[in-house]
Amino acid sequence: MAPTRSSKFGNLPLSTVGPLDCALTGTALLNSPVFNKGSAFTQSERRDFNLTGLLPANEQSLEHQVERAYQQYLTRSDDLAKNTFLTSLRDQNEVLYFKLLLTHLKEMFSVVYTPTEGDAIQNYSRLFRRPEGCFLDINHPENVHQDLALWGTPDDVDYICVTDGEEILGIGDQGVGGILISGAKLTLASLCAGVHPSRTLPVVIDCGTDNEELLKDKLYLGLRQRRVRGKRYDDFIQTFVEAARKLFPGAYLHFEDFGLRNARRLLELYRPKIACFNDDVQGTGCVTLAAIMAALHASGQKLGDVRVIIFGAGSAGVGIADQVRDAIAAELNVDHEKASQQIWLIDKPGLLTSKLDVSDAQKTYVKDASGWGDNDTHLLSVVKRVKPNILIGTSTVPGAFTQEIVKAMHENSPRPIIFPLSNPTRLHEATPADLLKWTDGKALVATGSPFDPVTGPWGEGGNDATIEIAECNNSVVFPGIGLGCILSRARLLTDRMLVAAVQGVASLSPVLKDPTAPLLPDVEEVRTVSVQVAKSVIRAAVEEGVAAEKDIPTNDHDLDAWVREQMWNPEYRPLRLVKMDGATRAAKGELGKAMPGL
Repeated sequence: MAPTRSSKFGNLPLSTVGPLDCALTGTALLNSPVFNKGSAFTQSERRDFNLTGLLPANEQSLEHQVERAYQQYLTRSDDLAKNTFLTSLRDQNEVLYFKLLLTHLKEMFSVVYTPTEGDAIQNYSRLFRRPEGCFLDINHPENVHQDLALWGTPDDVDYICVTDGEEILGIGDQGVGGILISGAKLTLASLCAGVHPSRTLPVVIDCGTDNEELLKDKLYLGLRQRRVRGKRYDDFIQTFVEAARKLFPGAYLHFEDFGLRNARRLLELYRPKIACFNDDVQGTGCVTLAAIMAALHASGQKLGDVRVIIFGAGSAGVGIADQVRDAIAAELNVDHEKASQQIWLIDKPGLLTSKLDVSDAQKTYVKDASGWGDNDTHLLSVVKRVKPNILIGTSTVPGAFTQEIVKAMHENSPRPIIFPLSNPTRLHEATPADLLKWTDGKALVATGSPFDPVTGPWGEGGNDATIEIAECNNSVVFPGIGLGCILSRARLLTDRMLVAAVQGVASLSPVLKDPTAPLLPDVEEVRTVSVQVAKSVIRAAVEEGVAAEKDIPTNDHDLDAWVREQMWNPEYRPLRLVKMDGATRAAKGELGKAMPGL
């Protein structure tokens, strides 16, 4: 449900109250996805904007249009065809596209995002119809500034999502097709948190690809060369960041699906300089920590007492470890090194010990090899020795959490917290049904993909009870973080702001009221969650002194209204005709599009 708005803050630049200035008329208006209402144009708008004769006579509501679009959607033969249909609909009518998604959010979420978006990305060069976003060629760094400048003035862009396409949604290197993941993340930011879609910019940095299939594909649209790495790569990223910062000084920068060797390194390089975020590193960590906090509350455990094993030590696994470590450090008032002693990372070679060559990001979690025999570092042995109360999987090794491992954990943990998070579903370390069966319904479970509720004999007196399974979906946290940074015009995204976001999500956990409910809010509640997250982030930004926006309300009621007022909603607003001469880019329907004539 769309958040209720208040006209008290109707004078704000991002306010969504009142009519929209529009300089387009006739066919040009119908061809603008920003302004097009199709059959929902009022009779007065049809006259004022020269639309009579261009539309059927019957004036219909947005709800009627959603019903018609949904019927058309259902005729598509498979999810990829449905994804393509939705993309086409967005090109025609932006409001209808988002309204359809919000109306059928649970059903369509996996079609506009994982796993179907992964299929669309793999087939990008074959399904290509028109470019959507900014394509930056690593062979031409001299063009970066002018290529980005095509997308508007300093006040036109709030949110930039950039990828280099190296590690996409568990399907690996997709080269230039990564532009679709940048677009998909921005779609979720608008859908889940009301970030104005016309004020977002998807970017792909095309630095080549190491995907052999793409290199051999004559239809592949990206650079047909191996990935550029090293200093030339770093210099290009720096050129991009500096140009984006200069052209759009108020924009929030979201790094998405960069490879393991670059994701954390680039984040740590630019975090002290700009408001930036990496969803794979920070988003996954934040949403997982929120689920952990809810599970600890449900089981009567404390954060300071956790013993965490993370199976899979890539960007996601280390990102989760970092968020948990930071939370432990804050809870116990200890340093990061001390807090990291409560976390064990296991990767392909086994437990990360001082014997192994590890990345800089992993070093803080390395255990002294002298305390571990060569045969003691596999998952089962570590579980038996560590006696964890939290087990998290980011390994993409299906079935890794076996019955023997889970039962060994349960022997020492009455309410084991087990999160098989690998995507897609076929790569999960275990199914919720098995985890609950092996622990007599005691496990507290969250997954990386949606699973049906599980019914079993674990109710009071052995009666059947149905337990709902939480999905650790980043969409409950990253859109709200972005919204909070945009509205506060944050100069940086600090650790304290991330902790505040986690607390915002955890405070809305359904399990706090019902032990059979999921650990995290449902995706259908995501807009309400995003408001809470944004408010938490904004407060922290103000307290940290990094909020550049003035006159941010201090009391909760006004802050709530202030946030909701600036969230874009898929609703038709009245159009006010203005002359083309002197019209703003917004009135010409040009926001979110490359400017002509540059």
